Amino acid sequence: MNAPSISPPFGAHNASTTEQPAISRFEQWLFYLLLGLLVWLPIPLGSHRAWAWGLMEVWVFGLTAGWLLYALRHSAFDVLKPYRPLLGIFAAVQVWIFFQQLPLPLGVLETIAPSVAEHYRQSAPAQTWATLSFDANQTRIALTKGLAYSCLLLLALALVNTGKRLRALMVAVVVAGTFQAFYGALLALSGAQTTWVLDLPNSGIATGGFRYKNHFGNFLVLCLCLGIGLLIANLRGGNSGKLKERLKRILEMLLGGKAVLRLCLAMMVIGLVLSHSRMANTAFFASLSIAGGLGLLLIRNKSRSLTILLASLMVIDLMIVGSWFGVDRLRQEIAETSFSQETRDEVNRYGLSLIEQYPLTGTGAGSFYTAFPSVKGPGINAFYDLAHNDYLQFSIEFGLPATLLLGFAILWSLYHAFMALRTRRDNLMQGLAFATLMAIVAELIMLTTDFHLQAPATAMYFVMLLGLGWKARFMESEGRRSGRRSLGS
Repeated sequence: MNAPSISPPFGAHNASTTEQPAISRFEQWLFYLLLGLLVWLPIPLGSHRAWAWGLMEVWVFGLTAGWLLYALRHSAFDVLKPYRPLLGIFAAVQVWIFFQQLPLPLGVLETIAPSVAEHYRQSAPAQTWATLSFDANQTRIALTKGLAYSCLLLLALALVNTGKRLRALMVAVVVAGTFQAFYGALLALSGAQTTWVLDLPNSGIATGGFRYKNHFGNFLVLCLCLGIGLLIANLRGGNSGKLKERLKRILEMLLGGKAVLRLCLAMMVIGLVLSHSRMANTAFFASLSIAGGLGLLLIRNKSRSLTILLASLMVIDLMIVGSWFGVDRLRQEIAETSFSQETRDEVNRYGLSLIEQYPLTGTGAGSFYTAFPSVKGPGINAFYDLAHNDYLQFSIEFGLPATLLLGFAILWSLYHAFMALRTRRDNLMQGLAFATLMAIVAELIMLTTDFHLQAPATAMYFVMLLGLGWKARFMESEGRRSGRRSLGS
């Protein structure tokens, strides 16, 4: 006799069968909103205005809260296991910035930072409580930004968990860069006196959604790096074959998605050249040469198409596109301009004295414009609210230990990108490794002469690229993932 079947309570079966797809859709929408944020970031003046970075912070914190709720409910934190050291470093730096803006008794301050306490005794003798930061309000703003950057890093590491999503993220970055380059080039060549959106003065130099040409150039370099990585990821093998097969591959390249991607890269190069950003252009071609040389040496089983691609990037972008849109003029500007004719070298020299005075604790994140006038000497008539050298500015504001910790995180990411380029066989991971290695090298060059990481859009992209360097090393390839699924089915 068969046992009577017991029907589940009303609605229980539906809940068990529909809950997981609903949760998956929720996590998927978080990823789509992350892509939307990446496209949005450069549009409102590089998010380098209080209202713009405020919107960015609300957006990022909202996505982070959503993912944490999802992760707590479904024990999804294991996806972050390989990346905990990088997240830990960024968390530690934010804890330090929080400590910088924390009011402390002056007696405690004398113990941990005598030079800072002496500064307050001279400037405000009656003060009994003070902060390590010379400008606690600006340090709080910097703390909120830093938390947003850290949250974006977490989201990129957690949500970009498949090859399909990685490709989608790279495409979103290429779309953002192409749009910025097209708008910037069109406006620069239009001869218009003002911009078309915010009615700001138009100098005839491409700046896109940014107000500063160097930030615009830096942003395009980061987008170009991921675009080149995507191009490498889309390469197919086939060094040999019949003539018919070779012709078919050529037609696919000319008429398929690779041709569109190649046009996007060319558009970004045009925008980069029209920005007349000396260091951005120099860093792009230098990093492309360095990464290209390493790619040819390290990538295993490289196809003839990869060799041709890396060579064509230099030939087509520099010699053809560049000559049409003013690279000769740019090269002349680089040759004729001496930094001794500007005042940035004096800023660097005077800024070093701040590091000598406050080497361990710094003057507080975001406090450069408050601290610098105390050491500014003759020869500087302009007002400098930023150091035009991020190595110098971070050392002044964060102190040397925290700056070295951040530098270690960057070099660690560079190491993982290098190792991924050397060991990974998957085309997508090789392309990502090439992109992140090139981007980190380019950024390390550009940070010597400007304050790129003070612009939220470029800072966000660079922090994300650091995380993608770890992804290139530790993310499971799609072939291995699908093979594991087939064994388990």
